[in-house]
Amino acid sequence: MADGDGVPKPSSSDFDRAVVVSDRQQDLTVDEQRWAALMRRVLAEEQVEVPWEVGLSFVPADQMAALNTEHRGINRPTDVLAFGVDDGHVPRADDEPRLVGDVVICPSVAASNAADRGKSVEDELALLVVHGTLHLLGYDHIDDVDAVAMEGRER
Repeated sequence: MADGDGVPKPSSSDFDRAVVVSDRQQDLTVDEQRWAALMRRVLAEEQVEVPWEVGLSFVPADQMAALNTEHRGINRPTDVLAFGVDDGHVPRADDEPRLVGDVVICPSVAASNAADRGKSVEDELALLVVHGTLHLLGYDHIDDVDAVAMEGRER
């Protein structure tokens, strides 16, 4: 079942698909349930075997800048970072969830990017949720071939 935007609503089977959401910023109101549902949809479409768990955090620009500096050596905030944990090859019990990783989004940077691109903030956040989730699954855009494949999945 989906809402008006086509994003599926959680069902009783979603307990095997845990999205842990944390909103630590106050710049923008984010619909945590909507973005968790979108993340579930991406992981389902990519056929990630259940059970799994993934994190989705929304942070202010100063925290995103600190993460970007620490992990990428770039001293400024960015829109999205993805930190993969388990690529599906880590041994675990059948009922133990795969810890896919964490996606961190900075809504204030997303809003700025949306304005620059003439897009809505909601569209930009949707892109970032999908983009970050695909990074967790090994997609990348370092070279043109990989970028085309990732962009195709994002659409």
